[in-house]
Amino acid sequence: MDDLFFLPATEQRRLLVEKRLSATELLDSHLSQIDLWNRGVNAIVTLTPERARAAAEAADAALHGGAEPGILHGLPVAHKDLHETAGIRTTWGSPIYADHVPNRTSLIVERMWQAGSVPLGKTNTPEFGAGSQTFNPVFGATRNPYDPSKTSGGSSGGAAAALATGMVALADGSDYGASLRNPASFCNVVGFRPTPGRVPIWPNPLPWWSGSVQGPMARTVDDIALFMAAIAGPDNRIPISIQDSGSIFSPPVDRHVAGGRIAWSPDVGGLPVDPRVTTVLEKQRNTFEGLGCRIENDEPDLDGFEEAFMTWRYWRFATLMGDLLREHRADLKPEIVWNIERGLELSAEELGRADVLRGALFERAAVFFNRYDYVVCPVSQVPPFDVTDEWVGEINGEPMEHYLAWLRSCYAFSVIESPAISVPAGFTDDGLPVGIQIVGRRGDDLGVLRMARAFEEASEFGTVRPDDLRKPPSPAAGSGASAPRP
Repeated sequence: MDDLFFLPATEQRRLLVEKRLSATELLDSHLSQIDLWNRGVNAIVTLTPERARAAAEAADAALHGGAEPGILHGLPVAHKDLHETAGIRTTWGSPIYADHVPNRTSLIVERMWQAGSVPLGKTNTPEFGAGSQTFNPVFGATRNPYDPSKTSGGSSGGAAAALATGMVALADGSDYGASLRNPASFCNVVGFRPTPGRVPIWPNPLPWWSGSVQGPMARTVDDIALFMAAIAGPDNRIPISIQDSGSIFSPPVDRHVAGGRIAWSPDVGGLPVDPRVTTVLEKQRNTFEGLGCRIENDEPDLDGFEEAFMTWRYWRFATLMGDLLREHRADLKPEIVWNIERGLELSAEELGRADVLRGALFERAAVFFNRYDYVVCPVSQVPPFDVTDEWVGEINGEPMEHYLAWLRSCYAFSVIESPAISVPAGFTDDGLPVGIQIVGRRGDDLGVLRMARAFEEASEFGTVRPDDLRKPPSPAAGSGASAPRP
């Protein structure tokens, strides 16, 4: 019981519901980890201990009063600093909003609170979530708990680092290109990109938009399922909402996958992949074979995904942030300016072509997933890289054209709206985490969790914690950002 903070969230909840542990005791355990780790890795950038204690005390009182415990009863959580939290600072990692306190709460956060969670604060993200390296001018960089000289990934990098160090039981995130999957891979935790509409996004000025998703991060697949049970389900304000209740995800996840048909794709159709990643993942083919899966080397025809993804990404930035560019250009990082300006230059012909490409991709993917149940492939094309590098400039000598290009192994599947998960799969020779990506057909979120749960149990890499946990990186290793505040 000394390491309550590393118990799975499902086990923490069981102890709470059985009254063998109080929510305030569990909170204190996690606050001790925050004291120990946060100044070194810079994961939680706004800390709300008073609010958390009030929520924990209320959870204890409700349970002892005979109330039915919520799905996330008493579990310490944190929210990505892209998600609005009424009464708690939300900055989007931007100096424009450095002191912004919203008066409304994002739906995913609201559902977590309604499910009985204990909110500890906000986790770090790159500026407006742009990029898979978590740094911004407000809070600085988030460092990798397994090697503080490396990045935690992004854009949900603060969430991943907080989970890896036991600072929270669960953490929410979001994913357009790779932002739940990449940081999970870099920090040896689990990140799940659900089918768009499975977890409705509100507030949402583009309610028909299906490129971005919000979703769960955790340390185990069963914890992901518990989280999904709380946050999934329809909302009538969002027209792409999937109508299934979140209860379909209630753990434990079935892990019987014998006979599953896997397309094994070492490079997602010829993308450059660092050999350190390939070496780790190739060892796991035998793991899937040992589960009784049928494996062939194959991948869907994803021709055109780059143009479709980037065109609509440009459009979204221009639509949502055009006014910010006009009013605050000097306060935006160059990559955001580039995205917005490219979006403002788009023609109707370019948008139409991107949609036609996307439609053809979706149709080919549907045919492909009639032959296979899953694609198994790299999450990230590189292992965690230096925290001082803003993005990966080349892989195996091949230059990356822009700050997202090294993430194509993830966003290729975002375009076809597939659910996809990153699960710990091993370590490089120098101890850096590497995740494996399991991708399913659109709507088969449960199937993806099932395969991930079976692999997790067979491999057990997710139980490996950062070395020498009682000696976290010193504050001097951090970003120089100011201490978290409410």
